[in-house]
Amino acid sequence: MVAPRALGILLLLHLASGEEDSTPKYEEPRNVCQGFTNMNSYEDFDLNRTAGCFSKCTRSQEKLCHLGNLQRYWLNFETYLVERNQMDTLNTSFLTAFVKSINTNVSEDLYFSLTPSQIPKQVTKDEHQHPDRVRLPKSLFGSLKSSGPMVRLGIIVLDIGPGNVFKGSLLSREDGSRVLNNRIVGLTLGHINVTELAEPLEITFSHQYQPPNMNLSCEFWDATKGDWSSKGCSTEVGVRRTVCRCDHLTFFALLLRPILDEATVRALIHISQAGCGTSMIFLAFTIVLYVVLRFSRQRFESEDAPKIHVALSISLFLLNLAFFLNVGQRLKGSNAACWARGAVFHYFLLCAFTWMGLEAFHLYLLVIKVFNTYFSHYFLKLSLMGWVLPALIVIGTGIANSYGPYCIRDEKNVITLELCWFREKTALYVTVYGYCLIIFLFSAVILSLVSWKIFTLSSATAGKEKGQHWKGVLTLLGLSCLVGLPWGLALLTSLGQFTAYVFALFTSLQGVFIFCWFIVLYCPSQSTVTSSSGTARVDHAQTVSHE
Repeated sequence: MVAPRALGILLLLHLASGEEDSTPKYEEPRNVCQGFTNMNSYEDFDLNRTAGCFSKCTRSQEKLCHLGNLQRYWLNFETYLVERNQMDTLNTSFLTAFVKSINTNVSEDLYFSLTPSQIPKQVTKDEHQHPDRVRLPKSLFGSLKSSGPMVRLGIIVLDIGPGNVFKGSLLSREDGSRVLNNRIVGLTLGHINVTELAEPLEITFSHQYQPPNMNLSCEFWDATKGDWSSKGCSTEVGVRRTVCRCDHLTFFALLLRPILDEATVRALIHISQAGCGTSMIFLAFTIVLYVVLRFSRQRFESEDAPKIHVALSISLFLLNLAFFLNVGQRLKGSNAACWARGAVFHYFLLCAFTWMGLEAFHLYLLVIKVFNTYFSHYFLKLSLMGWVLPALIVIGTGIANSYGPYCIRDEKNVITLELCWFREKTALYVTVYGYCLIIFLFSAVILSLVSWKIFTLSSATAGKEKGQHWKGVLTLLGLSCLVGLPWGLALLTSLGQFTAYVFALFTSLQGVFIFCWFIVLYCPSQSTVTSSSGTARVDHAQTVSHE
């Protein structure tokens, strides 16, 4: 009786063990991508199985993957390759690696190629022969003399595929953000921790021309946060290559993130159209109000300040109108019609900026220079500058045949915005960016001097009049709109989408601010004449016509 019972128990154990053996056949892919089965196994078979998770671990398969374990696996492999592996090179479809012993007394910087699909190797300094490469300064190895005469250096180029491994929070959004060519570069000295280098290492990534709305940044994988970080790294962006400089060793990559994706472009266009439409209404009110006041108040015929305000209002009204026609029409019509729309839009943009600069110049005469400011036919000369100078620039640009279709593309090379503008970037940089930058800097300097004058005056009269400081602040806000200071936010749009939204909002509503300024200055109620005199003093003083 014992033997049959023992035989039955053995049979049950065998069946149970057979069931357990069969389970991994169905769970193996899941266990591999969760990083539990082969965390410290680095044979070719294990590497290939784990690399398969680069394509399997997509957004739809997140539950089957443990990204933290997978990322830790490859970080540990980097150390294993230097400390325990006996091979000097490794070449697979997803990974190439190179390991070499380096003398810590090396007398010059070392260069290694990072050519795609090729094993990294030590090369010469010639950057034309090896556009993708890494430069390790000799000071790095000199600082490791305490570790011995030789150190083992490992260089890994890993293709992380289209999945979510090594993407982190910065690249997990569906906005086209990605790692350049899905390729990351690992540099390691094994267990020797290298941070805060006196002279940074350099990694050069070659790439195709990127759309203007793509931001390239050099970042490293922060294992403690499980995300990409730019701390300790700087980025030097070029047309066909980008140089990364970092002060430590780990995994590096060049990240591409759209500054303005399609959804953002549409939102900015809607904001601009709504703001420009509102501005046009208030600019029209400003012009009509000036005409009414000119016929009802005799002093308006001789004052130059309101004339300049209205000239600026007219130029902004026409600029907003040209914007509506250009964005609304897109690239419809003939090439000649597109050329004309681009030229008209360019002309009114230059007119608006020129009148902003003339506002700043007039402010300089009123507040800074004050004395000996007589000019014969003053406003006529300003008008020639405000309307004729932009026309000459546009004529020259037109002769150079610089106008034509202009497109902004997203990370997938899909057009997100098209209009008639510039087809020659040199002309765009010189006649728009350069011209507007000069006007902005001039206006900023003048406004800084005026600020000093206003707050010096308010300090001197602080005991006599209350609230002088806030009146001075309001005066400066009004003047900043007149001289176009909000357009300076364009310099900050590369910092992110928030500044782009702020820029679109403030510049498109400039006409509303000018109308409010005009009302405060020239239509004060009887009860507010005294209280607003501090604000109006800057604009009213010394504004008698010089004609």
